[in-house]
Amino acid sequence: MADEAKAKGNAAFSAGRFEEAARHFTDAIALAPGNHVLYSNRSAALASVHRYSEALADAEKTVELKPDWAKGYSRLGAAHLGLGDAASAVAAYEKGLALDPSNEGLKAGLADAKKAAAAPPRRPPPAGADAIGQMFQGPELWSKIASDPGTRAYLEQPDFMQMLREVQRNPSSLNMYLSDPRMMQVLGLMLNIKIQRPETSESSRSSPTPPSQEQEHPETRAREAEPEPQPEPEPMEVTDEKERKDRKSAAQKEKEAGNAAYKKKDFETAIQHYTKAMELDDEDISYLTNRAAVYIEIGKYDECIKDCDKAVERGRELRADFKMVSRALTRKGTALVKLAKTSKDYDIAIETFQKALTEHRNPDTLKRLNEAERAKKELEQQEYYDPKLADEEREKGNEFFKEQKYPDAVKHYTEALRRNPKDPRVYSNRAACYTKLAALPEGLKDAEKCIELDPTFSKGYTRKGAIQFFMKEYDKAMETYQAGLKHDPNNPELLDGVKRCIEQINKANRGEVSQEELQERQNKAMQDPEIQNILTDPIMRQVLIDLQENPRASQEHLKNPGVMQKIQKLISAGIVQMR
Repeated sequence: MADEAKAKGNAAFSAGRFEEAARHFTDAIALAPGNHVLYSNRSAALASVHRYSEALADAEKTVELKPDWAKGYSRLGAAHLGLGDAASAVAAYEKGLALDPSNEGLKAGLADAKKAAAAPPRRPPPAGADAIGQMFQGPELWSKIASDPGTRAYLEQPDFMQMLREVQRNPSSLNMYLSDPRMMQVLGLMLNIKIQRPETSESSRSSPTPPSQEQEHPETRAREAEPEPQPEPEPMEVTDEKERKDRKSAAQKEKEAGNAAYKKKDFETAIQHYTKAMELDDEDISYLTNRAAVYIEIGKYDECIKDCDKAVERGRELRADFKMVSRALTRKGTALVKLAKTSKDYDIAIETFQKALTEHRNPDTLKRLNEAERAKKELEQQEYYDPKLADEEREKGNEFFKEQKYPDAVKHYTEALRRNPKDPRVYSNRAACYTKLAALPEGLKDAEKCIELDPTFSKGYTRKGAIQFFMKEYDKAMETYQAGLKHDPNNPELLDGVKRCIEQINKANRGEVSQEELQERQNKAMQDPEIQNILTDPIMRQVLIDLQENPRASQEHLKNPGVMQKIQKLISAGIVQMR
């Protein structure tokens, strides 16, 4: 519901209906009072109708909700500037630029604020002109003009709108525009009187002197005091609404043709259509973002970036939908990723994706950001890769290990892995250090990585088995040692490991371990998913019952290799004891 009201507000704002836009944003705020974008939008709408005090309150709320959002300070600066507080406006724009130094809108606002701060104070206008000009300040001005059939069309005329805004900004400038009949008509509307235009006066409607009379008394006509002729109003450039609509319609057709060509992978034709659409209508940035997408497809990444920058700049001028600005930034980020050659090249692409997400949080943009960060990390590892330096660090680690300086050894082994993350020997050595430091989970992780990199490397199995043995997971340790013996059947460390595991398991069966130790082993075993599956298997539960109550039936069960393997697993884990 809030998004719907926001969309209506954006549409009204784009059409110049600022009061209506403010009402829609107010509805949206009632539904989502914590959304900083809604306060920002309403601040812009209120500032557009010179309700600067209210615009300032909304801008301050925006900054309060989202203090790291540069656009909030742009709204704050505009409101301060509208209220005549140029110093506060300068401070607001500078705070925004500290967050987003490349923001063109903030730069322009700061320049205007500094100019206003440096300008000498205006002399107060005469009381009469000020009193009349003040009538153009209230919000009822727009509603009166829009409701009167004789003045409604003026709202579509850019030069007239500029005059009105200048009078609102500086009431004393009204006298400059009273020669324009439209301004006179609006003034009459505000005063509730009918002001007669010069061209409709009685003198202008009087009959001209007959030609014969002029010929008979030329000297009399010359002596008559003729009034000073009224200057003709300058012809105004009024946009033809029909022509404007036709151009927009033609631009949309070009866009559709471009989309069709893009789907057919006829990229050059697509570019031609999008370019033609831009020439017909420069108020829709989708033509730029679409052409940018084509440039990505054909590898013209620099051209894509230029189009995206134009789209962002133009979109902010037009106050386009945040989604469109986000799309332009996302495509720029994609082009920058394509151009990246080093890990540092990804920094600007990552920053661009982050800016896109501040405009609109889109899953595709977030995915591209994550991919860029991952690619940067991988490239950093590749740039750092140096097997020779890795071997040097490994040797330093070995020296510290011999001196029993295990933390220092870990430091050098870690640096060796940064230089060469594919060396299983280093993982094995660091696992040994972690074992000495009693950091068993970290050591187990390194031992498993060692086996993953080289399944035939016996040291990986001895490291892992030793850690599991110290953790009193004798069943798992024996499995690890047995797995190593498949690759190295005569390895003395592996054979000794199996022997020690069997001794510990047999001790438990003979009752030679304390109740506390047995309980500890059983608790750890119960956390093993494999043990849990065995104990919850209905068949195995019946087998365990028969082992206790029906020895003859249990003998039949033990002939089954699968059942026997599971029983052995339970015995090794200390869950079942055979005496």
